[in-house]
Amino acid sequence: MEDDMTIEQDGSEELGIDSDTISAKVNTKLTKLKKELEAVKKEKQEYLDGWQRAKADYVTLLKRLEEERANAETKGIIKASSQFIAVLDSLARARAHGDIPGSFTGIASQLESSAKALGLSQFGEIGEKFDPNRHDALGQDVVTDITLDNTVTTVLENGWERNDSVVRPAKVKVGEFNV
Repeated sequence: MEDDMTIEQDGSEELGIDSDTISAKVNTKLTKLKKELEAVKKEKQEYLDGWQRAKADYVTLLKRLEEERANAETKGIIKASSQFIAVLDSLARARAHGDIPGSFTGIASQLESSAKALGLSQFGEIGEKFDPNRHDALGQDVVTDITLDNTVTTVLENGWERNDSVVRPAKVKVGEFNV
């Protein structure tokens, strides 16, 4: 670059232009270009930051939409299941009493398979620790063994859950220790 400057300076002397004037113009132009470069870098960074924020917002939106979709699906299944559970309870009672005719055992099995496919499972057994989030206590039974205090002593109606969400709590009686 020195050679270029020298050439320009040498040529400028022939034209009668002062080399200091050329240097000053070059420095002014260089300063102006540096400022423009800094402004462009700053603008580029602002665009990059904005794009990154928009991308993060988009990813967050996708996650939220997926969660909302899953919640809506779960709510729909639970709402439909609550009606379906009454039929399953009737089938269980009929099966316990041997009241299901042979021709209906296939249908009963299909209904039970459908419940499993929906992720429904029964809970509520004698001896379980009473949990107010999973059980509705409809009464108490006096127990003489301290280990049976606050445990399920009678299951009046099984509870149903789906993926650890209670669809219908079990209706139970709870043991109360009395000396």
